[in-house]
Amino acid sequence: MPGSASLESLTPDVDEIDRARAQEYALLATLLSRSPDSALLSRLADLRGDASLIGAAHAALAEAATRVSEQNAEREFFVLFAGLGETSLLPYSSHYLAETLCGRPLERVRESLQELGIQRALGRSEPEDHAAILCEVMAGLADGSIAASAGTTERKFFEEHLSPWMARFFADLERAEAADFYAAVGLLGRVFINLEAEAFLVNPNEQYRLSTGRAAWNCELAR
Repeated sequence: MPGSASLESLTPDVDEIDRARAQEYALLATLLSRSPDSALLSRLADLRGDASLIGAAHAALAEAATRVSEQNAEREFFVLFAGLGETSLLPYSSHYLAETLCGRPLERVRESLQELGIQRALGRSEPEDHAAILCEVMAGLADGSIAASAGTTERKFFEEHLSPWMARFFADLERAEAADFYAAVGLLGRVFINLEAEAFLVNPNEQYRLSTGRAAWNCELAR
Protein backbone atom coordinates (compact mmCIF):
# COMPACT_ATOMS: atom_id res chain seq x y z
CA MET A 1 0.00 0.00 0.00
CA PRO A 2 1.19 3.57 -0.55
CA GLY A 3 2.63 5.54 2.33
CA SER A 4 1.57 8.99 3.49
CA ALA A 5 2.28 11.74 1.00
CA SER A 6 4.64 14.64 1.60
CA LEU A 7 5.41 17.80 -0.31
CA GLU A 8 8.52 16.17 -1.73
CA SER A 9 6.73 13.05 -2.95
CA LEU A 10 3.96 14.83 -4.83
CA THR A 11 4.17 14.84 -8.61
CA PRO A 12 5.50 18.30 -9.64
CA ASP A 13 2.86 19.01 -12.30
CA VAL A 14 -0.09 18.33 -9.98
CA ASP A 15 -2.72 21.04 -9.88
CA GLU A 16 -2.57 23.18 -6.72
CA ILE A 17 -6.04 22.05 -5.64
CA ASP A 18 -5.26 18.37 -6.13
CA ARG A 19 -1.99 18.89 -4.23
CA ALA A 20 -3.96 20.32 -1.30
CA ARG A 21 -6.47 17.48 -1.49
CA ALA A 22 -3.69 14.88 -1.47
CA GLN A 23 -2.19 16.51 1.63
CA GLU A 24 -5.52 16.42 3.42
CA TYR A 25 -5.97 12.74 2.64
CA ALA A 26 -2.38 12.00 3.69
CA LEU A 27 -2.90 13.81 6.98
CA LEU A 28 -6.08 11.85 7.75
CA ALA A 29 -4.41 8.58 6.74
CA THR A 30 -1.52 9.22 9.08
CA LEU A 31 -3.67 10.18 12.06
CA LEU A 32 -5.91 7.15 11.58
CA SER A 33 -3.01 4.72 11.27
CA ARG A 34 -0.99 5.83 14.30
CA SER A 35 -1.05 8.33 17.13
CA PRO A 36 0.89 11.54 16.48
CA ASP A 37 4.32 11.92 18.04
CA SER A 38 5.52 15.21 19.51
CA ALA A 39 7.10 16.31 16.23
CA LEU A 40 3.87 15.85 14.30
CA LEU A 41 1.84 17.54 17.03
CA SER A 42 4.20 20.51 16.83
CA ARG A 43 3.66 20.78 13.08
CA LEU A 44 -0.09 20.40 13.45
CA ALA A 45 -0.12 23.23 16.00
CA ASP A 46 1.15 25.50 13.20
CA LEU A 47 -1.80 24.78 10.90
CA ARG A 48 -3.41 27.92 9.53
CA GLY A 49 -7.16 28.41 9.44
CA ASP A 50 -9.54 30.84 7.78
CA ALA A 51 -13.26 31.51 7.58
CA SER A 52 -14.02 28.51 5.34
CA LEU A 53 -15.34 25.24 6.75
CA ILE A 54 -12.05 23.46 6.12
CA GLY A 55 -10.13 26.41 7.51
CA ALA A 56 -12.13 26.32 10.73
CA ALA A 57 -11.48 22.58 10.99
CA HIS A 58 -7.75 23.21 10.56
CA ALA A 59 -7.86 25.82 13.32
CA ALA A 60 -9.65 23.39 15.64
CA LEU A 61 -7.06 20.70 14.95
CA ALA A 62 -4.23 23.15 15.59
CA GLU A 63 -5.78 24.15 18.91
CA ALA A 64 -6.23 20.50 19.89
CA ALA A 65 -2.61 19.75 19.00
CA THR A 66 -1.36 22.51 21.29
CA ARG A 67 -3.09 21.10 24.36
CA VAL A 68 -2.47 17.35 24.00
CA SER A 69 0.75 15.53 24.88
CA GLU A 70 2.22 12.71 22.85
CA GLN A 71 1.44 10.28 25.68
CA ASN A 72 -2.18 11.36 26.00
CA ALA A 73 -2.66 11.20 22.24
CA GLU A 74 -1.25 7.67 22.27
CA ARG A 75 -3.62 6.60 25.04
CA GLU A 76 -6.55 8.21 23.25
CA PHE A 77 -5.68 6.42 20.02
CA PHE A 78 -5.49 3.08 21.82
CA VAL A 79 -8.86 3.52 23.52
CA LEU A 80 -10.55 4.66 20.30
CA PHE A 81 -9.06 2.21 17.81
CA ALA A 82 -7.26 -0.63 19.59
CA GLY A 83 -9.34 -1.17 22.71
CA LEU A 84 -12.07 -3.73 23.14
CA GLY A 85 -14.53 -1.62 25.11
CA GLU A 86 -17.72 0.10 24.03
CA THR A 87 -15.78 3.32 23.44
CA SER A 88 -13.75 1.83 20.58
CA LEU A 89 -14.57 2.55 16.94
CA LEU A 90 -14.33 0.27 13.91
CA PRO A 91 -13.08 2.37 10.95
CA TYR A 92 -13.95 -0.19 8.28
CA SER A 93 -16.39 0.11 5.40
CA SER A 94 -17.65 -3.44 6.07
CA HIS A 95 -18.67 -2.43 9.58
CA TYR A 96 -20.59 0.64 8.44
CA LEU A 97 -22.12 -0.79 5.27
CA ALA A 98 -22.66 -4.45 6.15
CA GLU A 99 -22.55 -4.45 9.97
CA THR A 100 -19.81 -7.06 9.86
CA LEU A 101 -16.07 -7.30 9.34
CA CYS A 102 -14.43 -8.66 6.20
CA GLY A 103 -17.70 -8.48 4.30
CA ARG A 104 -18.62 -7.68 0.72
CA PRO A 105 -17.48 -4.01 1.01
CA LEU A 106 -13.95 -5.28 1.74
CA GLU A 107 -14.12 -7.57 -1.28
CA ARG A 108 -15.11 -4.62 -3.48
CA VAL A 109 -12.19 -2.55 -2.15
CA ARG A 110 -9.79 -5.40 -2.94
CA GLU A 111 -11.19 -5.64 -6.46
CA SER A 112 -10.61 -1.92 -7.02
CA LEU A 113 -7.09 -2.08 -5.58
CA GLN A 114 -6.30 -4.95 -7.93
CA GLU A 115 -7.51 -2.85 -10.87
CA LEU A 116 -5.17 -0.07 -9.72
CA GLY A 117 -2.25 -2.47 -9.42
CA ILE A 118 -1.91 -1.97 -5.66
CA GLN A 119 -0.76 -4.90 -3.56
CA ARG A 120 -0.99 -5.23 0.19
CA ALA A 121 2.28 -4.29 1.90
CA LEU A 122 4.12 -6.99 3.80
CA GLY A 123 3.61 -6.72 7.54
CA ARG A 124 0.42 -4.68 7.25
CA SER A 125 -2.36 -6.41 9.12
CA GLU A 126 -5.32 -4.06 8.74
CA PRO A 127 -7.99 -5.04 6.19
CA GLU A 128 -7.90 -2.88 3.09
CA ASP A 129 -11.26 -1.26 3.84
CA HIS A 130 -9.74 0.57 6.83
CA ALA A 131 -10.34 4.33 6.60
CA ALA A 132 -6.59 5.07 6.77
CA ILE A 133 -5.82 2.84 3.79
CA LEU A 134 -8.66 4.28 1.72
CA CYS A 135 -7.41 7.80 2.47
CA GLU A 136 -3.88 6.77 1.44
CA VAL A 137 -5.20 5.53 -1.88
CA MET A 138 -7.15 8.75 -2.45
CA ALA A 139 -4.01 10.76 -1.68
CA GLY A 140 -2.15 8.78 -4.32
CA LEU A 141 -4.92 9.22 -6.88
CA ALA A 142 -5.10 12.95 -6.17
CA ASP A 143 -1.36 13.61 -6.47
CA GLY A 144 -0.82 11.25 -9.40
CA SER A 145 1.48 8.81 -7.62
CA ILE A 146 -1.22 6.17 -8.23
CA ALA A 147 -2.40 6.05 -11.82
CA ALA A 148 -6.15 5.71 -12.23
CA SER A 149 -7.27 2.79 -14.38
CA ALA A 150 -9.98 2.65 -16.99
CA GLY A 151 -12.18 0.78 -14.52
CA THR A 152 -11.27 2.68 -11.37
CA THR A 153 -11.04 6.46 -11.61
CA GLU A 154 -10.49 8.75 -8.63
CA ARG A 155 -14.15 9.76 -8.60
CA LYS A 156 -15.36 6.17 -8.90
CA PHE A 157 -13.08 5.02 -6.05
CA PHE A 158 -14.35 7.81 -3.81
CA GLU A 159 -18.01 7.27 -4.62
CA GLU A 160 -17.82 3.50 -4.16
CA HIS A 161 -15.53 3.17 -1.15
CA LEU A 162 -15.55 6.43 0.84
CA SER A 163 -18.68 8.44 0.16
CA PRO A 164 -21.24 5.87 1.42
CA TRP A 165 -19.84 5.73 4.96
CA MET A 166 -16.72 7.68 5.85
CA ALA A 167 -18.40 10.95 6.84
CA ARG A 168 -20.50 8.94 9.30
CA PHE A 169 -17.37 7.38 10.76
CA PHE A 170 -15.74 10.78 11.21
CA ALA A 171 -18.94 12.10 12.83
CA ASP A 172 -18.82 9.17 15.26
CA LEU A 173 -15.17 9.96 15.99
CA GLU A 174 -15.99 13.63 16.49
CA ARG A 175 -18.52 12.88 19.21
CA ALA A 176 -16.88 9.79 20.75
CA GLU A 177 -16.78 9.97 24.54
CA ALA A 178 -13.08 9.09 24.65
CA ALA A 179 -12.10 11.60 21.95
CA ASP A 180 -10.38 14.89 22.79
CA PHE A 181 -7.63 15.49 20.25
CA TYR A 182 -9.31 12.97 17.94
CA ALA A 183 -12.58 14.87 18.12
CA ALA A 184 -10.82 17.55 16.08
CA VAL A 185 -9.57 14.86 13.67
CA GLY A 186 -13.17 13.72 13.33
CA LEU A 187 -14.30 17.28 12.59
CA LEU A 188 -11.66 17.71 9.89
CA GLY A 189 -12.47 14.36 8.34
CA ARG A 190 -16.22 14.97 8.32
CA VAL A 191 -15.89 18.42 6.76
CA PHE A 192 -13.34 17.28 4.19
CA ILE A 193 -15.23 14.18 3.06
CA ASN A 194 -18.43 16.18 2.72
CA LEU A 195 -16.59 18.79 0.64
CA GLU A 196 -15.18 16.03 -1.54
CA ALA A 197 -18.66 14.59 -2.07
CA GLU A 198 -19.97 18.02 -3.09
CA ALA A 199 -17.00 18.64 -5.37
CA PHE A 200 -17.37 15.35 -7.23
CA LEU A 201 -21.10 15.99 -7.54
CA VAL A 202 -20.64 19.40 -9.15
CA ASN A 203 -17.41 20.59 -10.77
CA PRO A 204 -14.43 19.23 -8.84
CA ASN A 205 -11.84 21.97 -9.42
CA GLU A 206 -14.14 24.99 -9.35
CA GLN A 207 -16.10 23.72 -6.35
CA TYR A 208 -12.88 23.21 -4.43
CA ARG A 209 -11.58 26.66 -5.17
CA LEU A 210 -14.77 28.06 -3.66
CA SER A 211 -14.69 25.76 -0.65
CA THR A 212 -11.11 25.63 0.58
CA GLY A 213 -9.53 28.94 -0.30
CA ARG A 214 -5.96 29.04 1.02
CA ALA A 215 -6.62 26.94 4.12
CA ALA A 216 -4.86 23.80 2.93
CA TRP A 217 -2.28 22.58 5.43
CA ASN A 218 1.38 22.54 4.53
CA CYS A 219 3.00 20.18 7.04
CA GLU A 220 5.17 17.33 5.82
CA LEU A 221 4.14 13.89 7.09
CA ALA A 222 6.09 10.70 7.40
CA ARG A 223 5.27 7.35 8.89
